[in-house]
Amino acid sequence: MKFELISAPGIAHNSYFFADKGEAFVVDPRRDANIYLEMAKGVCANILYIFETHRNEDYVIGSLELQNLTGAEIIHSRQTSFKYGEHNVKDGDTFNISRFRVETLYTPGHTDDSICYSVTDTASSKRPFLVFTGDTLFVGDIGRTDLPGLDIWEKMTEKQYHSLHEKLLPLGDDVLIYPAHGAGSICGHKLSDRDFSTIGYERTHNPVLQLEKEAFIEYVLNIKLRRPPYFRIMEEYNLVGPPLLHDAPVPVALTVAQFEKAREESNTIVVDTRNPDAYASSHLPDSLSISLRGLSFYPGWVLTHDQQILLILERPDDIETVKPFLWRLGYDDIIGYLCPGIDAWRNQGKPITQFGTITATQLKEKLEKNELALIDVRSTAECETGFVENSTYIYVGELAEHLDRIPKNKPLATACATGLRGSLAASILRRHGFTDVSNVLGGLEAWHTLGYPMVPECPV
Repeated sequence: MKFELISAPGIAHNSYFFADKGEAFVVDPRRDANIYLEMAKGVCANILYIFETHRNEDYVIGSLELQNLTGAEIIHSRQTSFKYGEHNVKDGDTFNISRFRVETLYTPGHTDDSICYSVTDTASSKRPFLVFTGDTLFVGDIGRTDLPGLDIWEKMTEKQYHSLHEKLLPLGDDVLIYPAHGAGSICGHKLSDRDFSTIGYERTHNPVLQLEKEAFIEYVLNIKLRRPPYFRIMEEYNLVGPPLLHDAPVPVALTVAQFEKAREESNTIVVDTRNPDAYASSHLPDSLSISLRGLSFYPGWVLTHDQQILLILERPDDIETVKPFLWRLGYDDIIGYLCPGIDAWRNQGKPITQFGTITATQLKEKLEKNELALIDVRSTAECETGFVENSTYIYVGELAEHLDRIPKNKPLATACATGLRGSLAASILRRHGFTDVSNVLGGLEAWHTLGYPMVPECPV
């Protein structure tokens, strides 16, 4: 038997490869699906089935890509009228892979088509030994229930409670659980950073599972999670089936002249993936700073799917990392990247701009003198450490929607936890006409480490 977890960073998506004696299946594959084909070749197995746990909202499902590579059959819930796939399953349907039986568990709550899959080794037991829990049960948390609509949020939360307590927990304390997401996913609230758990451990230690039904519903309805705008596109793609990647443009290396010509098109956007300090010192006007580490998630907040993407890279080889990050979020129209890099652009006298960077110590001094205004762009979870007094709090993904809240009478500083998203925030503000902007390198983690004062209340 071969069993492996495949993690997609940023979106914290987990998919799974399972094989035995020449037969295999995959659960919730990512779009850059060659990895599963290589795994199957490595154990001389044919991938027979592709199991989807629900219509995903946060990434483009790779089922059609993998089917195109292998001919495997796609399985998902009958509760949604999917426009692709061979099996629309109900509760209790089973599939056999060698000696293993995969059984469908209908577990609505996160979505109305959520299903889990238990796996039983029929050669040794009649009981399952593991279950793929999708977005129903996470390690240390449960899946959010607000996505189907706030008008039915309470109804979906009640369904989630029954799915957990009537379908998953009765499987047995020794059953291993493998969820579709890990720590950092926006599909839950406080996920643990462990890859797997057991039913028994979660029954005892998962705080949400300790709650009785009414308290459970009240708790969930008081969790406020953001919904990125790109979710709507993902839901549509994952209903009708996304385009295959062999139809997508192949990003190519562009000379300065080619890059300049492409940049003049009305619907292009320049994304600079270099580190914040490099971006601050020299970048193309109106470009967006999304560092390589943030490219797996933040494009979903600040790019639209009708834009053509031009890239500034730290190294030409970075394109091999950038492509799958963008593909997983449905951004296929990647024209190319400036090669050999921004130095060539600058050396030919092409337009360059820059903005400032400051340390946490410099920020404190300037705030005490009332010489600038601080824009805090961290996530909600990061704000649990507190806020800098008199700062303005706007999450980086929502910054462009709330420009009316940005102070206009003094210079600005942007701060996230460490400086990566602060750079993105500064680049957004510059694109919207705010000229005197600096990014706090080290972010508010540096502020906190230095022991500078913070207040618990969220600033207006």
